[in-house]
Amino acid sequence: MNDILQHLRADHLAGRRGGLYAVCSAHREVLEAAIALARDHGEPLLVEATANQVNQFGGYTGMTPQAFASRLGAMAAALGFPRENLLLGADHLGPYAWRKEPAAAAMAKASELARRCVEAGFHKLHLDAAFECSDDPPQGLPLEIAAERTAALCQAAETAAERLPGRRQRPYYVIGAEVPIPGGTLENPEEIQVTRPEDLAEFIALAELRFQKTGLSAAWERLLAVIVQPGVEFGNSSVARYVPAKARALSAFHRNLPGSMTYEIHSTDYQTPASLARMVADHFTLLKTGPCLTNAFREAVFALEEAETESLKFRRGVVRSDIRMVLERVMTATPEHWRSHYHGTADELRHMRCASMLDRIRYYWGHPDVESALARLHANLSRGVPASRMTRFGVNADPPVADGTSSVSPGAFIRRWIQEALQPYVDACR
Repeated sequence: MNDILQHLRADHLAGRRGGLYAVCSAHREVLEAAIALARDHGEPLLVEATANQVNQFGGYTGMTPQAFASRLGAMAAALGFPRENLLLGADHLGPYAWRKEPAAAAMAKASELARRCVEAGFHKLHLDAAFECSDDPPQGLPLEIAAERTAALCQAAETAAERLPGRRQRPYYVIGAEVPIPGGTLENPEEIQVTRPEDLAEFIALAELRFQKTGLSAAWERLLAVIVQPGVEFGNSSVARYVPAKARALSAFHRNLPGSMTYEIHSTDYQTPASLARMVADHFTLLKTGPCLTNAFREAVFALEEAETESLKFRRGVVRSDIRMVLERVMTATPEHWRSHYHGTADELRHMRCASMLDRIRYYWGHPDVESALARLHANLSRGVPASRMTRFGVNADPPVADGTSSVSPGAFIRRWIQEALQPYVDACR
């Protein structure tokens, strides 16, 4: 299945394939929903983990690259998805996770993570050297330094690949200086600027020169994509929609990209299905999504809590899950994952904690108290959830009730809700 990466640009230009989407998440329900959807469509699936989520120290998920790869492989096997159709990627692989440290220390850790990802069998590495470290110039990282660090990360990955037994395929790489903050911008998304082709050309030239000087000519041939900003982003409550006219020059520059390189876009969450399809048609071929999928999980859970409230009206002695209340308590007690992203009055903060499109709530689903409340919610609804509740919220209920039943399990309810958010990506990339 690495062939899909190798030939992505050629297949796109020839009309054989629109593009490829990447599910950037380590959330179990999101991954299972994505695997099942790809299986049902007979399509490959690219799953990526950020350096914050998964790294040699465990990240906030507690998983190393090898553990993440093993977990995904087990999910694929359990769901009957061919393992060869599952592609793994590392997102924001660079100093971002350690940006508060000096550059030398941060890059050493990033290089070690690159090696670990290669050893774990990752197919695609996003070499993200665009973020400043603690001892970098405060006015911004020069493109020359970003290119130099990009090559250093690639060198670490290639060295690890040389030590692999057998003839395993070496990884494909993504580079780029137009890298949004992982998980969405903190600024007004309407102010996002489209990448200028001349800036992009300068960075590519600098990166190629650095790769050649470092002896990475073969790796340069495996440059899969460069990250650009076509004007899409999202914040707490607003979305910068794709406007083709604003990205026309950048789209046209695609023909000038070297080799098999194409465009990769981050923060495509919450775009309309028509916008996603148009982006792919305009050569923005690799679409990354994540927060809108965990947000769909959150919406489904909250809808289930409403169903739980109705279901337990006339049932005595049953303890409610109080999932929202538990989440609010846990998030206010441990605010480190949201306090730098959410600002406002007490009421505004309360609303953002449970409903922001940045979806910082996703960091808390693994908390023991939240897991316990979620398990109780599933148990309280073990008799099933009316399928009409899905359609009431605009979610297609047909797949889960194909056997003619009038209710679905809580797990099927959640999976279908997530798949509804992911389906536009499947359609856009065909």
